[in-house]
Amino acid sequence: MIEDNYRAVEKRVNDACKAVGRDPKEVTLIAVSKTKPLSDIEKLIAIGVREFGENKVQEMKDKFDNVSTPVNFHLIGHLQTNKVKYAVGRACMIHSLDSYHLAEAIEKEAAKKDVTVPVLIEVNVAEEDSKFGLKTEEVLPLINEIKDFPHIKIEGLMTIAPFVENPEDNRPVFRTLKQLLLDIKSKNIDNVSMNVLSMGMTNDFEIAIEEGATMVRVGTAIFGERDYSI
Repeated sequence: MIEDNYRAVEKRVNDACKAVGRDPKEVTLIAVSKTKPLSDIEKLIAIGVREFGENKVQEMKDKFDNVSTPVNFHLIGHLQTNKVKYAVGRACMIHSLDSYHLAEAIEKEAAKKDVTVPVLIEVNVAEEDSKFGLKTEEVLPLINEIKDFPHIKIEGLMTIAPFVENPEDNRPVFRTLKQLLLDIKSKNIDNVSMNVLSMGMTNDFEIAIEEGATMVRVGTAIFGERDYSI
């Protein structure tokens, strides 16, 4: 069932790419496994899936430490500084960097472990009070503050768009993030590559792909609805 769901989403990703003349290889489908058991992840590993997304550091740590085959766990949820030590060395990429304070904590832990951490700057494009992330105008100042941290590699931007009935309503959000990425990329800042655009979820990932997403984070369409009471 989960395997079939994944294949169906994969086909939709490919179709969305082809519709706008993009190579499907440009888009990484991240299966968001938050709140789901490791057994569900194992089912997808069996069909060759290697990219998974987790919201909570402790849950990611438990799965990372117990998974049968090494896979890439993307940390896509808010990261508190006191949990950084569990994320660094386990997360293949942290999608939710949103402050100097957090960058400092990641740099310190990464130096200790002698690793380089790929990160994305989280941008709250729609400026929703309920969401983390920087305003668009705050992104470049933060990048300039942290660009010289030797153990952090800024790879691009991430946003969580509003939940909307009509996915088309999020097109301006995705377009804004893509333009911001291009603006920053044009400045050729050392240690900043701006090649990754993480945007789009179950409800709107096709629109995100049309607007340039290179990573889409899909959970419900693959794993089914979540029970947050457990």
